[in-house]
Amino acid sequence: MQPLRAWPAAARARIAGVLTDIDDTLTTEGAVTPDVLEALAALARAGLHVIPITGRPVGWSEPFARAWPVDAIVAENGSVALTHSGPDAPLRKLYVQDEAERRENFARMQQVAQRIAREVPGATLSQDSAGRETDIAIDHSEFTHLPQERIDEVVALMRSEGMNATVSSIHVNGWYGGHNKLAGARWVVRELLGRDLDEELDRWVYVGDSTNDVLMFEHFPHSVGVANIRRFEAQLAFKPRYVTEGERGAGFAELARAILSAR
Repeated sequence: MQPLRAWPAAARARIAGVLTDIDDTLTTEGAVTPDVLEALAALARAGLHVIPITGRPVGWSEPFARAWPVDAIVAENGSVALTHSGPDAPLRKLYVQDEAERRENFARMQQVAQRIAREVPGATLSQDSAGRETDIAIDHSEFTHLPQERIDEVVALMRSEGMNATVSSIHVNGWYGGHNKLAGARWVVRELLGRDLDEELDRWVYVGDSTNDVLMFEHFPHSVGVANIRRFEAQLAFKPRYVTEGERGAGFAELARAILSAR
């Protein structure tokens, strides 16, 4: 991982869109600080597309999709997007899966969640679970603490039930279906912008902080980790190309300044 200042200005000048994680990338101690809000607004004023992609639930994401100057928020690891056409326009909710598939998967996931609670000591559903429609989340670092061996048990159990499973900085997320952060990014860029993300990868940057961002770090030639990524560095099969000096929201604001200073 190179320091962010090593990112060439010519490459930064070509950036047209920012895809970003939310927890511990945009947020600091659970809050979006004023410097991050200004960074998002400055990117939007400069004409850049900004799309957060998160493991957070769609219900949790709704107020932020209304308030933040972003094109959309893709929630639940790529399965559902929230967007609107203006500050006073109603939110639109777009799904990867149809209603029948979501209903069937939801019932199966609740059974898996109950099994995890029975079989993994200390494992509990995340406090934001009421807003989830297409995945389940086990809290490991937000309001409770699970040691790494228990996190590994949760992941293994989810996968034994045929689920996808990833670990963010706060939760273990599990779901049924072929979607993930990368598929969700491709889908939302196509649905909202009518463009093929893979044909213009050199014009997008991805920003993240955790092991569930590895697929994005691998795929995007312009990938950035905020400085707190270093706590997971030994677990990253693919690392971001660049890393900020600042942690969490301060790191995202640093990234925004780097992009805008090259325009």
